[in-house]
Amino acid sequence: MKKRLRRTYRVARHVVYRQTLLEPEDHFWTFVGAFLGIALIGLMQKTLVAELDQVFLIGSFGASAVLVFGATNSPLAQPRNLILGHFLSALIGVTAFKLAPTELWLSSALAVSLSIVAMQVTRSMHPPGGATALIASVGSDKVKSLGYGYVLSPVMSGVAILLVTALVVNNIPRHRRYPAHAHTRLRTQRGASFRPVRAQPARHTLPGHDTVPHARGKLPHDLRDGHVMAGAAECPDDKAA
Repeated sequence: MKKRLRRTYRVARHVVYRQTLLEPEDHFWTFVGAFLGIALIGLMQKTLVAELDQVFLIGSFGASAVLVFGATNSPLAQPRNLILGHFLSALIGVTAFKLAPTELWLSSALAVSLSIVAMQVTRSMHPPGGATALIASVGSDKVKSLGYGYVLSPVMSGVAILLVTALVVNNIPRHRRYPAHAHTRLRTQRGASFRPVRAQPARHTLPGHDTVPHARGKLPHDLRDGHVMAGAAECPDDKAA
């Protein structure tokens, strides 16, 4: 048990350490992306959906901004997870509220738990989706009155703004890529640098000799001039014949 706890502690410490290995330039672009994404959504809320509950903007999209701008290589931050995670969670959240509109505890529990399972089944896990599902039950009367319109606006419209902003801002620096490639995500998860494996030179064996590399300087004296000793060149089958 102690060994397991120590190993867990070492892994957690390593993960935290890896997360702090960022260049100063990364902090700048993280700020720019998060600021623009949330600012554009806020302007949209103010212009098109007046008097909407502001907790929705801070809780759900704020958490998504942390992933798509602060952890661009994370599998949880990829476009598929961002879009599908919010969509499924919003849909389940509204459905749960309609099934139990007077029982807040029941609709909230159903919304969050079912949305997590749905994201697991579809392999689109996106933690902020849980907040999106919960807000459908605990949001203001204005949010609840939207019904299934809540899925399209403000949820999917806000997701679209975050996605477009992430695609633009995260691809401006040379060392940042969004969406991240599969090998880049694998490298981040393992915490190891990606190094190509060099192909080893082919080796051949001759009867009566050890493994002979192709480098001329390492060839035996009897093979350097292109001659093979008669005893080594003979095949056992020829001797038997």
